[in-house]
Amino acid sequence: MSYIIGVDCGTSGTKTVLFDEKGTVIASKTIEYPMYQPKNGYAEQDPADWANAMTETIKAVMAQSGVKKEDVKGIGISGQMHGLVMLDKDNKVLRPSIIWCDQRTAAEVEEMNRIVGRDKLVEITANPALTGWTAAKILWVKNNEPEIYSKVAHILLPKDYLRFILTGEYATEVSDASGMQLLDVPNRKWSDELLTAFGIDKSWLGKVYESCEVTGKVTKAMAESLGLCEGTIVVGGAGDNAAAAVGTGVVEDGKAFTTIGTSGVVFAHTSGISIDKKGRVHTCCAAVPGAWHVMGVTQGAGLSLKWFRDNFCMTEKETAKLMGVDEYYLMDKQAEKVPVGANRLLYLPYLMGERTPHLDPDARGVFFGLSAIHTRRDMLRAVLEGVTYSLRDCVEVFREMNVNVSDMMACGGGGSSPLWRSMLADLYNCDVKTAASKEGPALGVAILASVGAGIYSSVQEAAGAIVKTDKVQSPDPANVPEYEKYYQLYREIYPALKAQYAKLASL
Repeated sequence: MSYIIGVDCGTSGTKTVLFDEKGTVIASKTIEYPMYQPKNGYAEQDPADWANAMTETIKAVMAQSGVKKEDVKGIGISGQMHGLVMLDKDNKVLRPSIIWCDQRTAAEVEEMNRIVGRDKLVEITANPALTGWTAAKILWVKNNEPEIYSKVAHILLPKDYLRFILTGEYATEVSDASGMQLLDVPNRKWSDELLTAFGIDKSWLGKVYESCEVTGKVTKAMAESLGLCEGTIVVGGAGDNAAAAVGTGVVEDGKAFTTIGTSGVVFAHTSGISIDKKGRVHTCCAAVPGAWHVMGVTQGAGLSLKWFRDNFCMTEKETAKLMGVDEYYLMDKQAEKVPVGANRLLYLPYLMGERTPHLDPDARGVFFGLSAIHTRRDMLRAVLEGVTYSLRDCVEVFREMNVNVSDMMACGGGGSSPLWRSMLADLYNCDVKTAASKEGPALGVAILASVGAGIYSSVQEAAGAIVKTDKVQSPDPANVPEYEKYYQLYREIYPALKAQYAKLASL
């Protein structure tokens, strides 16, 4: 039996999972680390924490499993995207990594638009300039820390720094590099035009690979430290969402996944590049060679339900403790008693502004149609439905882009709710499934590594063999037209309030 290691470098911690070639989990270990916020809106991490977490978790899974090191055929790494790691000529980290959720770069985004132009940026990088993405962070260091910028010799993304630790190679791959805003996304290579315009030296950037290609091999010193063989291959790997797509089998046209975590993500595979000129959804290179993905984000998905729970569901919290069950399970049971449309009550989940499809930081949450007949139970149902309408908005943008979805996976905490899955199936009007494995990104990069190691011949073949479906929720033919009426009304509410949102923000 052959074995593969999947490493997932997240924001709260790094998780390493050892899989066999069929995708069965043999051993797993997670190590957490802090995030630092030196000022309001700043978010940083120490790359040494990631490196330590990776090495210690790899050692742990090898020790736990008893698997012979000769049988471990490859390593894949997934990571939080957009983080900036700067090294000097001696490979020393020059400053803490500015990570994905940092918002300090508003002036640099304006600078990018001024230098290159918004339309040109969308044409080359498939996305408008964004504060959280890497190019704006590089320019921020250039503008605000010139003494550090003058020492830069290498720029890497978080997972690519871990690759460097393992192999000594400066490399990246197309899915994660797409989030730097320096990649020519349609052509899957660095954009000389943008690098010249922003004054960024191309030699600082790693070589760009496809996600399942071999990018390097574990060095002798690292192999001895980790309990692996020298020369064990390390493949390109993928950014976290692209890795999760592979880990849930979203590797062919028509396939997509919905994740309901704090925010909500709808992510679809496409073999032809499709760019939304309005910038409502992100287009990036997929972890499948020669393919792309589109991704819509709704900011207040699971966050809306958590907000409602924390403020209005004390009874469920107390009862759940006594019964030894999850409070969200009891909330589901309450919401199930309310009919489709929540007795003519609609909720807009814009607690944190909105990204897809409105790109409006001033948007805020709304209960629309509230009357004396409504109960807390109706409001709970309206919250679940409102988040689902917002996720359907993402799918509507995909359809405008000729990216059609007929097969949907559900992931994240919200994906474990049968009621929420039924709403998704009814509003998408297609089957909604859950994956048997909950390992998502770690499994995705292990699948990529299994291709790089020659265990499987393609990403599609590997995903087909490894990814298994757990539950399938089909749409209810009676509910589909009923939800459609409420969804069409939901779509009219934001445009009617847009100007008032801006006024509210200015008060």
